[in-house]
Amino acid sequence: MGAIYRREMGAFFTSGIAYVYLSVYFFLSGLFFFNYTLNLASTDTSPVFNSLFLVVLFLIPVLTMRLLSEEKKNKTDQGLLTAPVSLWSIVLGKYFAALTLFIIAESLIFVYAAILAFYGSVAWASLLGNYFAMLLLGAAFIAVGVFISSLTENQMAAAVISFLALLILYLFDMLSANVDIEWVKKACDALSFYSRYTEFTMGLFNLSSVVFYLSAAFLFNFFTVRVLEKRRWS
Repeated sequence: MGAIYRREMGAFFTSGIAYVYLSVYFFLSGLFFFNYTLNLASTDTSPVFNSLFLVVLFLIPVLTMRLLSEEKKNKTDQGLLTAPVSLWSIVLGKYFAALTLFIIAESLIFVYAAILAFYGSVAWASLLGNYFAMLLLGAAFIAVGVFISSLTENQMAAAVISFLALLILYLFDMLSANVDIEWVKKACDALSFYSRYTEFTMGLFNLSSVVFYLSAAFLFNFFTVRVLEKRRWS
């Protein structure tokens, strides 16, 4: 897994994806930070994290689109699948590489916290809670993106389908608010990624939401392993 992880981290930077991802993330998060904290003379970073949900929804497909689709397109997947390494090692090596880049981008919030600390007191409990929520959200969304990347050899198709899948997960809240069928409403609430995330941004720690995000990450990584396993024996 370590070799795959290092290879993918290197590929992120040689392909330029890391630079695009980090540049866009830093620009938008900086814009939100200026508008919702500095411009309002506030030390509350919750509005910044709340706005970053949509940024993550757009950017994670860019981060995950090539992870497995490129292997399939370049016909290097067969060598990878027949190598003496477990499928879980392959999937997790690629998954943790994407997650590492996500964490690097997200950790910029501590630079913002240092700026706020220079002018006043920082609500560290709220900031760390939001940071943890964003980490959980990213872990789940990246697993979805890796799974979709395993289904196609076209990187753009993987990016578009991943975006649509994440958008649907985001729209569960809207659907729940606009339907009168009780079982549909309950199903949408149970599968909602956004409402669970906003709980953290409002300072509410819910253990079931933590389990939900971790379960989603595990489940989609498991689906990816099953896709590769089917390909290995086909």
